[in-house]
Amino acid sequence: MSQTLVKTDTVSVVDLAGRYLTFTLGGDNYGIPVLNVREIIHMCPITPVRRMPDYVKGVINLRGSVIVVIDLRLKFAMPPSNYNERTCIIVVHVRGVDGARDTMMGAIVDTVEEVILLSEDDIGPTPDFGVSSDTKYMLGVSTFNGSVKTLLDIERVFREEGLVELVNPENNLNLLS
Repeated sequence: MSQTLVKTDTVSVVDLAGRYLTFTLGGDNYGIPVLNVREIIHMCPITPVRRMPDYVKGVINLRGSVIVVIDLRLKFAMPPSNYNERTCIIVVHVRGVDGARDTMMGAIVDTVEEVILLSEDDIGPTPDFGVSSDTKYMLGVSTFNGSVKTLLDIERVFREEGLVELVNPENNLNLLS
């Protein structure tokens, strides 16, 4: 079975229909396309990386692959929280820069909930908040089983500020220097 990562440059609600992994951050509900998810792991030791933004927690060794891990709470300017037994790292595929090979990256979340199937009727466009607001990471919103879930463009979250480029093997960067 061929797997295609969700492309998020210009998408319609019909294009967004599908399965989403849902999770929480500070009491808010989010979802990311399952096609971008590689696996979910419990918190593990993270090696810090110097001279990185505060939301970049460091790198982990996942079966021989070095993966950059960010804390989504900090990325979204939420207050930090202590990690607990429900805190997880969602390992995702992110398309490389300029269509280069895919890169795996990790996102720390408070709790993983479930995988849901959303139809085009379950998904609405990103709302207009009426003020200058930063919605660049949002694909849309879903009202599923009575709760509102923000659907994230996980690739855009990692592409900002060159995080995907940073871990591109052709750059020969030493992350720990």
